[in-house]
Amino acid sequence: RLATPGRARLVFLGRPARLGNVGAVIRAAAAAGAAGVVTTGPHDPWHPSAVRGAAGLQYALPVARLEDDALPAGRAGPPLAVDPEGHPLAAGDIPAGAVLAFGSERRGLSPELLSRAHRRVAIPMTPGVSSLNLATAVAVVLYAWRLDAGHGGRS
Repeated sequence: RLATPGRARLVFLGRPARLGNVGAVIRAAAAAGAAGVVTTGPHDPWHPSAVRGAAGLQYALPVARLEDDALPAGRAGPPLAVDPEGHPLAAGDIPAGAVLAFGSERRGLSPELLSRAHRRVAIPMTPGVSSLNLATAVAVVLYAWRLDAGHGGRS
């Protein structure tokens, strides 16, 4: 059920540190039309705090937790790592059916996951700003995809 149908994107969270961020990511993913959200690590995306942060939108799209840091197998598309060391995100950078991989708030993606990424992209920011909250970063990338795909208005 977590395969990426058509051009939709799957959001992968590698060991997120805060349940509130997990919920906010699920909410942003549902709003943007993502194919689903997969998390790894100790935090359950179905924990009451995550459900509250997502406004219950776990029921609007597939959400799962994997036991290890493996990217989803099967029909999932190429992994695209969102990483501060990547190339600045630009139009056309997000391939069809991509798995959008985001790391934990402090450590980012593991070296193993980064090595398996099809491409690394960074969110361009004003000088002096070093990072965004995890949920904000996911929302920025998902809406960049929507605009690039011509889904700028309501679906």
